[in-house]
Amino acid sequence: MQQFLPYAWFQGQCVPFEEARISIATHALHYGTGAFGGMRAIPDPQNEDTVLLFRADRHARRLSQSARLLLTELTEETILGAITALLKANKPTQPIYLRPFVYTSDLGIAPRLHNIETDFLIYALPLGDYLSPEGVSCRISSWTRQEDRSLPLRGKISGAYITSSLAKTEAVQSGFDEALLLNSRGKISEASGMNLFLVRDGQLITPGVDQDILEGITRASVIELAKTMDIPVVERPVDKTELMIADEVFLTGTAAKITPIRQIETTTLNSERPVMKALKERLVAITQGLDPAFEHWVSRISLS
Repeated sequence: MQQFLPYAWFQGQCVPFEEARISIATHALHYGTGAFGGMRAIPDPQNEDTVLLFRADRHARRLSQSARLLLTELTEETILGAITALLKANKPTQPIYLRPFVYTSDLGIAPRLHNIETDFLIYALPLGDYLSPEGVSCRISSWTRQEDRSLPLRGKISGAYITSSLAKTEAVQSGFDEALLLNSRGKISEASGMNLFLVRDGQLITPGVDQDILEGITRASVIELAKTMDIPVVERPVDKTELMIADEVFLTGTAAKITPIRQIETTTLNSERPVMKALKERLVAITQGLDPAFEHWVSRISLS
């Protein structure tokens, strides 16, 4: 059974996790009218009374923007204040994953976003590796990534994740770890909840924001980091066959961090991944607060 941290943020305050309950008639439960974020917090290896948050400002900004797509206001300051209060209440001693969620809390039955109550909650749970750091096997999903003209894909809208859920289960039940989704134009978009990168001839390549991807924060961080390491970065459409002949292929995400892909369909990929390894080592050092050049990416939250 999944273990959660003792306290959650619910209806404007920290409460015991068991007391954070919503009605079975909650609008968001029926219509997917919510938006969520995902953040990692780790104990500061240099100070046991402090936890580190990776790019907290970017996460708060994206969730605030997602809320606006649902026609509700949720400020970055409100998000960050609630996260700080939650961390102080729980005082985590191991790496955790935070799940903030803005949603329509009204009990009405009409599918709408106007004249409706909304609320904001956060819960957290211990989380190590979401995917195997040794690498995952992937299949090309039979499900297609939605288009931005039908769903606001620049937000993490909860209703959009039915496609991710279908693709992930299809992949696992057919013997793979993860799914890769094509967009409506037949190009690689992303995995069920991660962005994708490949390396060819020394270039780091990733589907651009015009390929119906989520604008991932880890993705953006890897791109920025690569440029500082003199690794050429290209954002462009990617064909599925290009993955089969790439020098390296890997996934990025808050939960997944940087995870290599070792197999796609029946094709076993190269096990030597020097570009990914260099990026991963640098990103780990940054998230642990050990890279002065990227200190501004890390928020230090005192638990005292």
